[in-house]
Amino acid sequence: MARAGLSRATILRVALSTALALPAWAVAQDFKLRVPLGLDERALTIPTDNPLTQEKIDLGKQLFFDRRWSNTRTVSCASCHQPQRGWSDDRRLSADHEGKPTRRHAPTIINRAFSTLEGWAGHRSSTEDLLIQLPFTSAEAIERNLGSVQGYKTQFQRVFGTGVTAEGVAKAIAAFQRTLLSGNSAYDRYRAGDAAALSAAARRGLVLFEGRAACVKCHNGFNFSDQGFHNTGIGTAGDNPDLGRYEVTKRNVNKAAFKTPTLRDVARRGPYMHDGSIATLKEVVAFYDRGGIANPSLSPDVARLGLGASEQDDLVAFLESLTGEIALEAAIPPVLPR
Repeated sequence: MARAGLSRATILRVALSTALALPAWAVAQDFKLRVPLGLDERALTIPTDNPLTQEKIDLGKQLFFDRRWSNTRTVSCASCHQPQRGWSDDRRLSADHEGKPTRRHAPTIINRAFSTLEGWAGHRSSTEDLLIQLPFTSAEAIERNLGSVQGYKTQFQRVFGTGVTAEGVAKAIAAFQRTLLSGNSAYDRYRAGDAAALSAAARRGLVLFEGRAACVKCHNGFNFSDQGFHNTGIGTAGDNPDLGRYEVTKRNVNKAAFKTPTLRDVARRGPYMHDGSIATLKEVVAFYDRGGIANPSLSPDVARLGLGASEQDDLVAFLESLTGEIALEAAIPPVLPR
């Protein structure tokens, strides 16, 4: 019932004009991710304190490709998470803002909307937590390098109701990253009933993947990852091995254990493993066929397989069938604010 003295139309006009006068951060906005075939929309993990809006995603994309907010103004997220390389790095070890190699290879950031713990060792609790503690920048560098850019000042005020801040940068980039969803692969279409979507070799590889090769022990679910941490032996042979998850938990069972990556789009993003030490998918399959590298903390799920050469080729064919589709516009560098 309309309030006394006011018509329903008047109330609606007042409500609409009030909403339009409010900044974006103060108005609830409906935004729905386009979830491609094969992914489970129910598993999306969107923090309640960082809901998705189109304006925030657009801002995050600009920041993702912008080098100016790094300490030296020379690197961006896209420097290590290259769209044309499956949103990963074509170098064995990713480089820091001074061009020096880091100790790990940048993992892919596709389908991170279905996960929480971030990084090879799970050392950050969320994408936002990871982004706000990146080693190549700081809150001071962000405010110094971007605080005077009028285009960013306007957008931050509109999206967050603040000036340019490190927290806002982290939230905006996290929002953009959550739109990088890969699905509708040949495998997904096959599962949906298109018998011709997979080649004969890929179908044989699928049988091996789910059966004798036992890949599904770790690479399971619609995103082909158990989100767990496993020791495969990679990097344990040296004098100063990367201890991976152990650095976070201090539990011996986690020594040299690293997070199971998604296998979606895996054919696009060599080199492989947390240290980028394996160049091709064919070599990755051969590595697991040998049972990894023996060490005291080797995962019990890693064991010699005894696959023939043609069976290994079939597994590679199946892994290639997991190459999906990501919205094309996501990979196009945007015009940056001035």
